[in-house]
Amino acid sequence: MRDDDSPQKNSSETAMIDEHSGVSRRDFLKISTIAAAVPVVAGPRVVLAAGEHVPVYGPGKVPIELNVNGKVYKANLEPRVTLLDALRDTLDLTGAKRVCDKGECGACTVLLDGKPVYACAMLAIEGQGKKITTVESLLEDGKLHPIQQAFVDNDGSQCGFCTPGFVVACKALLDKHPEPTAEDIRHELSGNLCRCGTYAGIRAAVAQVARKGA
Repeated sequence: MRDDDSPQKNSSETAMIDEHSGVSRRDFLKISTIAAAVPVVAGPRVVLAAGEHVPVYGPGKVPIELNVNGKVYKANLEPRVTLLDALRDTLDLTGAKRVCDKGECGACTVLLDGKPVYACAMLAIEGQGKKITTVESLLEDGKLHPIQQAFVDNDGSQCGFCTPGFVVACKALLDKHPEPTAEDIRHELSGNLCRCGTYAGIRAAVAQVARKGA
């Protein structure tokens, strides 16, 4: 047996962890599996990374608060839960669709402080303190939002899976560019894919809303 594999040295290392960090060997291993690249342990729920103390959540459920469509929701979720899963499975807001689940197609697009993001590509816990807007917020008193109506008028959807994400992305586009150019439309909607190929109808829907100043 090599000297560095001896039980005596392992016990000494464990004692050193307990003495200097206040973290038991079991807690140390738990933290290490979450942040294996972090060199120094600063506490039972905090690690020292790049010179800053970073909180470590989990692995069990933790309480979080999400501001979605102007309403505050409280939930107990594991830190690994994505924003998309939290919206669909916990808050029963199913407008954002799970299609690629890889942050590529845009079907799960929501607004985070007014900017479009993929809900499948961020953790729910990261959404705390932000204003999250989903497609559900656009329908008021049973009346379609002008962007939604424009999609209907211009046959901007076929299978419908990408439509909620496109509608949200179009809202972000028009909020940023009330009178968008063709290049603005291509650029701002480049993160959303339509497998049915209804891009002409989608562009026409954006143009319709822009013309009406809605």
